[in-house]
Amino acid sequence: MKLLSKTCVAIAVLAIVSAIGFSAAASNAPTVGTAAPDFTLNSQENKAVSLHDFKGKWVVLYFYPKDFTTGCTVEAHNFQRDLAQYEQKNAVIVGVSVQDEDSHQKFCTKEGLSFKLLADTKQEVSTEYDSVMTYNDAKFSARHTFLIDPQGKVQKVWLEVKPDKHSEEVLAALSQLQGATSSK
Repeated sequence: MKLLSKTCVAIAVLAIVSAIGFSAAASNAPTVGTAAPDFTLNSQENKAVSLHDFKGKWVVLYFYPKDFTTGCTVEAHNFQRDLAQYEQKNAVIVGVSVQDEDSHQKFCTKEGLSFKLLADTKQEVSTEYDSVMTYNDAKFSARHTFLIDPQGKVQKVWLEVKPDKHSEEVLAALSQLQGATSSK
């Protein structure tokens, strides 16, 4: 009976690990010091936006699972709340998820968001940034953030994001990196 119980536990653990994709979680994400992969996606305004459009600015490129969900709404509200601080630091916020432009437009309107949300409906950019997850057989953008400097290089990566405190973490890292840059 003990052997059967241990076998069942082992099978359950393997099933959970397999289901969450533990073995290769974010192992191919762009790393600090590398050039951020360029891309072009449509915004909530149905206009093409490219990463290179922001050259000369810091970019907070954040991937999030889904419009109108609790964690994603909290994270977006906090970025919006802190937007003036980002602008003072020459930084822009760019959100990416797999929903379409219409969903993003409705989300921005309902939640009062004024920064760009990009529609990655084919999951190409999320895949390139190793920020795709599967939940109930559906693909979503994983909650990851990349802080990209004005020259287009990744300076900080967050693969474990807690939505309620994330904007403060990003602002602190941005201040630290800008302080290090100005003291050189």
